Amino acid sequence: MAKKKQTESNKPKVNNPNVMGLRAAVVEQPITDTLEVNYMPYAMSVIVSRAIPEIDGFKPSHRKLLYTMYKMGLLTGARTKSANIVGQTMRLNPHGDAAIYDTMVRLSRGYGALLTPFVDSKGNFGKAYSRDMAWAAPRYTEAKLTTICNELFRDIDGDTVDFVDNYDNTMKEPALLPTTFPNILVSANSGIAVGMASQFCGFNLKEVCDTTVAYLKNPDCDLFETLLAPDFPTGGELIVDTNALREIYETGRGSVRVRAKYRYVKSENLIEIYEIPYSTTVEAILDKVAELIKAGKAKEIADMRDETDLSGLKLTIDLKRGVDPDKLMARLYKQTTLEDSFPCNFNVLIAGMPRVLGVRAILEEWTAWRTESVRRRIFYILGKRKEKLHLLKGLKRILLDIDKAIRIIRETEVEAEVIPNLMIGFGIDQIQAEYVAEIKLRNINKEYILKRVAETADLEEEIEDLEDILSSPRRVKKIIVDELNAVSKKYGEPRKTTLVYAHEIETAVEEEEAPEYGVHIFLSKEGYFKKITPQSLRMSGEQKFKEGDSLRQSFETTSNAEIMFFTDQAQVYKTRLGEFDDTKASVLGDYLPGKLKMDSGENVIYAVLPGDYSGSLLFFFENGKAARVELKAYQTTSNRRKLTGAYSDKSPLAAMLRIDEETELAVYSTEPRCLVFHTALLAPKATRSAQGVGVMTLKPKWHLERVEPLEATPIQNKSRYRVRSLPAAGALLRQEDSEEQQMEIL
Repeated sequence: MAKKKQTESNKPKVNNPNVMGLRAAVVEQPITDTLEVNYMPYAMSVIVSRAIPEIDGFKPSHRKLLYTMYKMGLLTGARTKSANIVGQTMRLNPHGDAAIYDTMVRLSRGYGALLTPFVDSKGNFGKAYSRDMAWAAPRYTEAKLTTICNELFRDIDGDTVDFVDNYDNTMKEPALLPTTFPNILVSANSGIAVGMASQFCGFNLKEVCDTTVAYLKNPDCDLFETLLAPDFPTGGELIVDTNALREIYETGRGSVRVRAKYRYVKSENLIEIYEIPYSTTVEAILDKVAELIKAGKAKEIADMRDETDLSGLKLTIDLKRGVDPDKLMARLYKQTTLEDSFPCNFNVLIAGMPRVLGVRAILEEWTAWRTESVRRRIFYILGKRKEKLHLLKGLKRILLDIDKAIRIIRETEVEAEVIPNLMIGFGIDQIQAEYVAEIKLRNINKEYILKRVAETADLEEEIEDLEDILSSPRRVKKIIVDELNAVSKKYGEPRKTTLVYAHEIETAVEEEEAPEYGVHIFLSKEGYFKKITPQSLRMSGEQKFKEGDSLRQSFETTSNAEIMFFTDQAQVYKTRLGEFDDTKASVLGDYLPGKLKMDSGENVIYAVLPGDYSGSLLFFFENGKAARVELKAYQTTSNRRKLTGAYSDKSPLAAMLRIDEETELAVYSTEPRCLVFHTALLAPKATRSAQGVGVMTLKPKWHLERVEPLEATPIQNKSRYRVRSLPAAGALLRQEDSEEQQMEIL
């Protein structure tokens, strides 16, 4: 108590009554109570009512959408605007139009995410295999239900499933859909709940139906005989791993490996990829291959592009000469998502409880649920037949004396007493009497009544048969089997994902990566290029150049760095230093126009090591203009590629510089004049071939000659030449600021 009082006395006093009242309202609550009272209801709502599919294979969002379309008459009618469907579905689904339309897209034939789509779409619904191919807005697209939805709603009005109130208690919706086939195994499904997730791969409809039939006939049947492996709407090749499949079938957890399909077009020396794994996208594949090319790990590839069109998916890889396409693809399978794994987690709601089940356990639960649905349907039909038989038995009573029935009705003075009088006169109950009283006058003849009474024998026979079905599990099972066989025959399609076995697969031989090491590179004015290691450079003497040639540029970098060579024909050639052999200072080196297969008469004028493509390039032209282009404008996905339009060709190029940070430059003309300006005055251009802006104002007979960083010049009086705005004429170059004067002093 003393400790408690001491603690309370240490608390700061608050004189504000409003704050004191607020503190008084705060009640301490253990974190476990908070989780139980506040968080658990939310968690259970997400698990039970949103993220985990139920035994019919649908989440609530799927079910609400499909049932709305069914009630709109879209099972047999014409298509309607998707916006109309979305609006109607909001009566059942309160999560908003965007979420509803996303659900419709995933169920559609156009999107291609399901083996058996339930929405017959018209318009742009995007593609499951593309990350960037967005679907059109709902006001532009149309939809209806596909024919297989007949199997989802068969006898839904025959008390086959329970109906519950919607979120505002204004209408009823089905708790489950009475699917006549195990849709839970046919439709791929995924969801993330709170503390758990679900991931179903799709199986072929025909295989699932055949497997269910085999299971109904023998619960201990071998599932592998009929259910070969998962099947995916994007096709591809599934690598059969019997142990992995057995684990999935038994436990509901595991993964399968799927890889892309390709064909080699020999006449054009290219590879066409036309089917990819279900779990990846074309953009993810292109990005990964681009990374390999930039890192020099896919030197066999000249170019890769997406040629997907209305005829379907197609990724094209242009190969260099002498490349083995099968060996290249074996490597790409290993290094990219062209081969990917699909994880399985068969978490399904059974009676409101999430359970991870294997295939056999799912079939057991589905057949038990379907058996109950069929029994409820039979019981509903039986009740209707008994009601009709009861009415016909009452009609049979009046057959003995039709005139008496007419006389009773005619002699009854009060309408309310017609039914009681008929009940007394013929010994029938109220329901039968009401049925007799409602018969039209034109039907009160022996022929009509005899025809109705003749149905009695057929009804009694049908009722006896229905009661026998209800009491015979074998006959109920036969009904389910017949329905499964009918679905398999009517809607079954061949597998889209083919099966391959491990011994059929060519494994990629792991190539040893060349170690990265430091090098010195040298570029001469006539286009000779040398890559020399530091050790070799220390041991050798002077650099050897062709007579009349001299050094243009030199760098220190690593042995596989990317390099760009700009030429006098406004083109740039990109490659990696790994393409060049290490050499010595005593040799001329590689002649770049020949090595890079340049155009006739083309010469190298500048080399750039782009690195991470930060910084800018400055191009100065003889007409006094300059263009600033960010290095990112030259970033491509190819290892070696010629880019045209590297800079403007409207005026001859006088100088070219790379800057990584703002600095001051000295610009010289042939007059001779000089001006000094800060590079911040030059704004970056959007295109590589921009003509630039005026920097130096020139008289007609003079032109811009050269550009140098200010700190590298011999200029003494820098303020004389410095300008604050562009363009400017600059100042006449004094002798003491010229390079010639500096040479004389030396």
